[in-house]
Amino acid sequence: MGARLWTYGLLAAFLGAWEAGCRITDISELILPAPSVVLTTLWHGLSTGYLLPHIWLTGAEMLLGLAAGCGIGFVCGIVLGETAFLRRVLYPYIIASQVVPKLALVPLFILWFGFGMTSTVIITALICFFPLLENTMTGIAHIDPQKRELFRMLGATRMQTLFRLKIPSGLPVILAGLRVAVVLALVGAVVAEFIAGREGLGAMIIASQGMMDSPQMFALLVVITALGMLFYQATLLAERWVLRRHMKGTGQ
Repeated sequence: MGARLWTYGLLAAFLGAWEAGCRITDISELILPAPSVVLTTLWHGLSTGYLLPHIWLTGAEMLLGLAAGCGIGFVCGIVLGETAFLRRVLYPYIIASQVVPKLALVPLFILWFGFGMTSTVIITALICFFPLLENTMTGIAHIDPQKRELFRMLGATRMQTLFRLKIPSGLPVILAGLRVAVVLALVGAVVAEFIAGREGLGAMIIASQGMMDSPQMFALLVVITALGMLFYQATLLAERWVLRRHMKGTGQ
């Protein structure tokens, strides 16, 4: 509780100093709007419903990209983690695909899939793919040798060892990759909307920039931050629930 109070206190002090600095220096809203101006703009956008469709669209793109990227990354992580030959053959290509800036691919996806949701979801999925793949491979590889030997002595098949030992034991590492992917998913969705989106929070930021509407840009950053924190906290709660169920199932 003490640490949380300090966190909120630092936020209040920062906003107070920001507000006071803007009022004392009388700086233009175009350069740096005061927090009160940003909150007024944010409240107007929410109360009139102007921001809601864009929030829903960005959230949907984030969730779809997250689900596709994490699902494919998890499956590929298991396949590559269990098959040394495929890992040696394909892993260099996977690394090569990840070092290419995803923003550089957006113009290609626009040509292939057009403007809008599809291109944004694909970019988001590509960004979320690697954390799950890497953490899944790591999680199923670092297993207690004694438990592995016990499964071997009991005559467990490879699939039984995978689903009853490796994946459950690797859950903390795999779920850590999911947390990283959640953060990257929102970044990917918003950045992809900068180029490929006609609607959404990223597209609104570009539109606000074109109109030189700094208060609205700051208000959108507040919305994006709140959306990211909401999804991250939801992921933490889900992770705790899954790990608690796993601990109960193993009797630990």
